Amino acid sequence: MSSLRSVRTPASPTTPPGPATGPVRVCGMFAALSVLLLVPVTLSWAPLMSFDRAVVEALHGSAVAEPAFTQVNRVLTDWVWDPWTMRLLAAAAAVWLWLRRERLLAVWVAVTSAVATALQQAVKAAVGRDRPQFPDPVDSAHYAAFPSGHAMTAVVTCGLLLWLSRRWGTAGRVWAWCVVAAAVSVAGVGFTRLYLGVHWPSDVFGGWLLGVCVVALAVAAYERTVLSRGR
Repeated sequence: MSSLRSVRTPASPTTPPGPATGPVRVCGMFAALSVLLLVPVTLSWAPLMSFDRAVVEALHGSAVAEPAFTQVNRVLTDWVWDPWTMRLLAAAAAVWLWLRRERLLAVWVAVTSAVATALQQAVKAAVGRDRPQFPDPVDSAHYAAFPSGHAMTAVVTCGLLLWLSRRWGTAGRVWAWCVVAAAVSVAGVGFTRLYLGVHWPSDVFGGWLLGVCVVALAVAAYERTVLSRGR
């Protein structure tokens, strides 16, 4: 009687979930939220317009009554969290990556920052929303209102820097402080734009949402490119 031998067949390799799956989902979710916000802004939906005006008028009253605090906000928005300050940080990171011979990543950071700037200007021109107007303004700004360029640029730059920090293995307290600094910058620049009366709340939210979309898409595209190059 012949003995039966169990024959082991090699297990078929399982394909791990792509590393870009998470960022793609984040990009899709925030893109949908951006559209949900863009539609009522474009249609001048009365409840949203009333909310925007109520918030801005309340903050403007405080800005007029507190000139010292208003000046602090102007310094923060014009220097610390100015879009060009943020872009210079992204440029410095790109140069450092280039010197470290991580040239694909360096180009990716630079291109992402440039694409974000072009996108915000394109949306501003397409929507053409007027900024808040006051008889006694405490500050002024150029271009259309939606989305806030300050808010969007802060999210893109801080998001890219956090991504790079994570790739370099930043963890523990250092990572926590990086997250806190990014959160304070993103929230802070949004507040300054509202307090100074140069943006509506929905402009700031729109900038935040689009900024997350850009960063998530850049991360997903980079991870897929690196994965394909590795294969």
